[in-house]
Amino acid sequence: MTASGTQIQRLLSIMAQLRNPDGGCPWDLAQDFSSIAPYTIEEAYEVADAIDRGDLDDLKDELGDLLLQVVFHAQMASEQGAFGFDDVVRAISDKLLRRHPHVFAQARADDANAVVQNWDAIKRQERADQGHTDASALAGISRGMPEWQRAAKLQARAARAGFDWPDPAPVIAKLHEEIAEVEVELARAGDDPLRAARLQDEIGDLLFVCIHLARKAQVDAGSALRQANAKFERRFRAMEAIAHGQGTTLHALDLAAHEALWAQAKQAEGEPEP
Repeated sequence: MTASGTQIQRLLSIMAQLRNPDGGCPWDLAQDFSSIAPYTIEEAYEVADAIDRGDLDDLKDELGDLLLQVVFHAQMASEQGAFGFDDVVRAISDKLLRRHPHVFAQARADDANAVVQNWDAIKRQERADQGHTDASALAGISRGMPEWQRAAKLQARAARAGFDWPDPAPVIAKLHEEIAEVEVELARAGDDPLRAARLQDEIGDLLFVCIHLARKAQVDAGSALRQANAKFERRFRAMEAIAHGQGTTLHALDLAAHEALWAQAKQAEGEPEP
C-alpha cells in the first residue's frame, strides 16, 4: 500500500471509531446525512476562500476538512449497507474514464469546447441509460446548489443550446430594463397587497441578469461576490475603527458622516475618489 493509501485507511479507521456506538463520539453518533450536509457545503466554500486568498497552507487544511465530509457520508452509508468509501472512489474513477474518451479511449477533442460538448453528450446518454425521460437541455441541474450558481448553470446550458446574447451589450441593456421595473414597483403604494410579491419577482429578474452579465464577461459570479463581501467587510471594519478613534460609534453618526467615513476607508486602501 502506498503512503497516501495508508493515510486514507487511517482516516477511515478514525471515522469508523468516531461513529462506533461502543466508545465513539456522542456528537458524531448523533449526526445523519441531513445534519452533516450544511457542513459539507460550508467546507467547500472554505476551500474556495483559501484559493481566493492564495493561502496554500490553509488550502491543505481546508481540503482535509472537505475530505472528512466525504468520509463521514461514506461511513454513514456503510452503516446502512448502502455503499462505502471504496464504492465512492470507484464510482468517480469510472466516471472520469467514461467522460474522458479523448484521453482514455479513441474519441477526439481538440479544444476545451469540444471536451464540454462531449461531456454533455455523455451525461445525456448516462441519464437515458438510467431511465430518465427528461430530454431538456436543462435536465439534471441540481436544485440543491446555491441559487446564484444554479442560475449560472441554467444560463450556460441554455447558451450551449443556442439561446444566448452574442455579447455583454444587450445584457447591460436588459439590466437597465430590470432596474427600471424594480423602480416602478418601489414607487407603488405600500398598501398594495401584491407589491411585495411583485418586488420579489422583479428583484429576482434583476439578480438573474446580473449573473448573466458576469457569465458573458467571463467572470465567476461566486468569486466576484466573495470579493465584494470581503471588500465591504474590510471597509466597514475600517469605518468602525475610525469612528472609535474619534470617540464615537457608527450608530451615533448620520448618513453624511457614514459616507465620509466610507470615503476615508476607500482612500486608505489607495482607491481614488470618483
